[in-house]
Amino acid sequence: MRHGDRIDNFEPLWVSTAARPWDPPLIQDGRVRAFCAGRKIRTQLGFPIHRAFVSPFLRCIQTAAEVVSALCAVDDDPNATNSDGVSIDPSKLKVSIEYGLCEMLNREAIRIPPKDGEWGFNLSELESMLPEGTLDHTVERVYKELPQWEETVLGARNRYAQIIKELADKHPSENLLLVTHAEGVGVAVSAFLEGITVYEVDYCTFAQLRRSISSQEPSLAAGEFEVLNPGQTGIRYMPSSSIADGAI
Repeated sequence: MRHGDRIDNFEPLWVSTAARPWDPPLIQDGRVRAFCAGRKIRTQLGFPIHRAFVSPFLRCIQTAAEVVSALCAVDDDPNATNSDGVSIDPSKLKVSIEYGLCEMLNREAIRIPPKDGEWGFNLSELESMLPEGTLDHTVERVYKELPQWEETVLGARNRYAQIIKELADKHPSENLLLVTHAEGVGVAVSAFLEGITVYEVDYCTFAQLRRSISSQEPSLAAGEFEVLNPGQTGIRYMPSSSIADGAI
């Protein structure tokens, strides 16, 4: 899932006074969109989410907080538009921060990086923003630290494809929600659906992947990922050959 609506895309002057211009928060509409997306996942997918992994960027943490609250809601008021006042059952799913889901660390994605190279993510503060009782401290991160600055676009895409597979391999018996960035959602489609290129992903849009698992001893055997409903609203793509032919 992509995060919700980020403030710098609606208030262009925000970056001129922001202490952390590379890490914009959500606007209120972004919170609402994220909560509604969580409710949609809970009511329409037909299966539960057991575990969520989240990029450390603030917009993703705030998105996850809303989505997880909607997924864990107890007697959810249909008129509720965000997590304020929503009672949850934190036993329904667990959440962890995963560096491998972070934004592409290059100037394609981040216009104003920190001058000293320090991104300043305070994990304790970020974890405190997640719904109480949902945090899982026992999970070991796939990426122990952030990727190096100025990774290539291809390098970032390979990272997203890798993290999807590795998280699925680590938790083969659970349904996972990965809260990340537009490029990560695009890769979730293009890496597993041959011959297409994703060129746009809307806020809080999610791609669905499924694979078969065989529990034959001594180890689990996993099939290839299948992209479900690749043409769903919010993810726009075209054949890769069209790009080569100069269609866009």
